[in-house]
Amino acid sequence: MIENKKICLITEYFPPETGAGSIRAFEHAKEWVKLGIEVEVITCMPHYPTGVIPEKYRNKFYYFEKIEGVSIHRTYTYAAASRGFLKRFIAYSAFMLSSIIQGSFLLKQVDFIIATSPPFSIGISGWVLSKLKRIPLVFEVRDLWPESLIQLGQVKNKILISLLEFIEKKIYQKAYYIVSVTDSYCDIIRQKNITKDKIKVIKNGVDTDFFRPSKKDIGLLNQHNLAEKRVIAYFGNFGLSQPIDRIVDLASIFTDKSEVHFILIGDGEQRILVENKIKEMNLTNITLLKTVSKSKLIKYYSIADLMIVPLKPIPLFKTVIPSKIFEIMAMGIPILLGVEGEARQLIEVSKAGRYIDLKDLKNVKNVICDLLSDNAGLEYYSKNGRRFVVENFDRKRQAKMYIELLFE
Repeated sequence: MIENKKICLITEYFPPETGAGSIRAFEHAKEWVKLGIEVEVITCMPHYPTGVIPEKYRNKFYYFEKIEGVSIHRTYTYAAASRGFLKRFIAYSAFMLSSIIQGSFLLKQVDFIIATSPPFSIGISGWVLSKLKRIPLVFEVRDLWPESLIQLGQVKNKILISLLEFIEKKIYQKAYYIVSVTDSYCDIIRQKNITKDKIKVIKNGVDTDFFRPSKKDIGLLNQHNLAEKRVIAYFGNFGLSQPIDRIVDLASIFTDKSEVHFILIGDGEQRILVENKIKEMNLTNITLLKTVSKSKLIKYYSIADLMIVPLKPIPLFKTVIPSKIFEIMAMGIPILLGVEGEARQLIEVSKAGRYIDLKDLKNVKNVICDLLSDNAGLEYYSKNGRRFVVENFDRKRQAKMYIELLFE
């Protein structure tokens, strides 16, 4: 136990939101509490990705609650759906300001401020509060902003790009530590003349006790008329980074395989486009569902034979490891990975699935058909993935590594 130590975690995303950033923040926080650390979280009213604040938190400028020993201070934000950069920019700016105000009153006798990004504005909150309160800043980089915004075409103004890159470098320089979730991010950050010694890696992980192989949920299979089907699934964000439309295209060339069905679960700015495309193509072999709770998601995982993890083919995404990979591996489901780079290396080293190129859907179809006809092969990938993630990416181990980094 590490006693009399205190951490303030600043994050835009936190449960009941179900995204990767939210899960990482909460699971680390509750594990830190178990290690004897006092954890204060500054976050906003939950609204991601729909833009709808649950009634419990609605019409409030401040809300305090304690969950599993973690003290959570929720403050105001402009609740915007994950659609359109301008609205999200306003939402990010609103929380940046409210978190600075909240933190200026809240932060007392704190050993570290951890600001977890994205969004990029969280780094500004952490930087300002670190300077005001003279508390060391740990800047956690889960996505490389503004670079990802630039490569996805969301930010094109050269003056704005220069400003964001200037702020990014300043935050890196002022941070006591920079914590990256991939090795590749470290290489890119070092290119900005940042001292190697301050850059650390704490990769994403998973609660391997919660996410574990389970028997197919018969109730769900019957509910969706899938008892005799082989299920290929995608669960996650429907954003600009994920080419979900290509999964719809993939489903369209499986119409001759009545035993194969696709399930897509999630929300985001591209969801309406995906929904319209399914209707326009009159596809009956694909089921589209809204985001579900973590406990419900486990049941949907249980009925999946294969999970697709896609990202758009831009250079930056070669440095990314989608966090969903770890959940899927823990559930013992073979992965169809549609991204090159560090994530592909992980899948190939772990032997937890196959790489697919979503630009060549006919080949992807052949890969899927081969896998579904080889139960021994599916079992091979399933066991490998589960073993690898338990040995290397258990969330408890990752959380302990984080604390040892801070208080070594």
